[in-house]
Amino acid sequence: MLVDAAGLYFRAFYGVPESVTAPDGRPVNAVRGYLDMSATLITRRRPARYVACLDLDWRPAFRVALVPSYKAHRLAPDGRSEAVPDTLAPQVPVLLEVLAAIGLLTAGAVGFEADDVIATLAAREQGPVEVVTGDRDLIALATDDVRVLYTGRGLAKLEDLGPAEVRAKYGVEPFLYADFAVLRGDPSDGLPGVAGIGEKTATALVGRFGTIEEIVAAAESNADGFPAGAAAKVLAAREYLAAAVHVVRGRTDVALPPTPGDLPYQPADPTRLVELADQHGLDSSINRVLSAIASVTR
Repeated sequence: MLVDAAGLYFRAFYGVPESVTAPDGRPVNAVRGYLDMSATLITRRRPARYVACLDLDWRPAFRVALVPSYKAHRLAPDGRSEAVPDTLAPQVPVLLEVLAAIGLLTAGAVGFEADDVIATLAAREQGPVEVVTGDRDLIALATDDVRVLYTGRGLAKLEDLGPAEVRAKYGVEPFLYADFAVLRGDPSDGLPGVAGIGEKTATALVGRFGTIEEIVAAAESNADGFPAGAAAKVLAAREYLAAAVHVVRGRTDVALPPTPGDLPYQPADPTRLVELADQHGLDSSINRVLSAIASVTR
């Protein structure tokens, strides 16, 4: 199980009231929510291994160089960091310390997003993988061995996506999802898409021609099969398309150490875990995670 950690703790932060606090009054809603959701996922899906994948660079320079608008709307006033709610930012180190004390592995790489970490780990894994994310770009990872557990509508309406489900929902093969998204655009990532090309036309173009590179080549050669006016729109946006496709496609070459991620038979640091539980009022949530792990490992 590869978890998009930031996606899950942001969802927890907005889904659990800030009235959920530590004994000293500080909000711990994101920590509690993340742990509770992880307990649910482990109980339901019963993974043998778990890795929380981190955004050590949420807006990598190599992507911004290709498409300057990439995630620009999420910048904080300083123009450098991500705009994170004041009451969420202090909870992230607490969550990471709790995960470490439990013995749940985290993985990240400087200069890369969690998407790249997940894509790299999924690509090098020999057995079945489940990717937990609310980021639609990771739908591209779905294969016969990789299931994408899409959390966009919450765990109660978790979407379990493999190739058949992606084709049924979006009308494209998973490995072409990035090409589809680049054409259609994605406001959540600051990607404008191609002017005049919506979801239906993007689906038709990807289904007819394949990758962005193949679509542009077809437009340049006046190939048949373009909806009215679509070829001209593609050609007008060819510079954007050539750059944006490398922004959306996840990297699979991130240098990461071995990540076994086996679920722990016992907490990695029981003393520190008790201290964290007492300090932050996390007893019930930590116990849920430990019980979920025990249900798999014992």
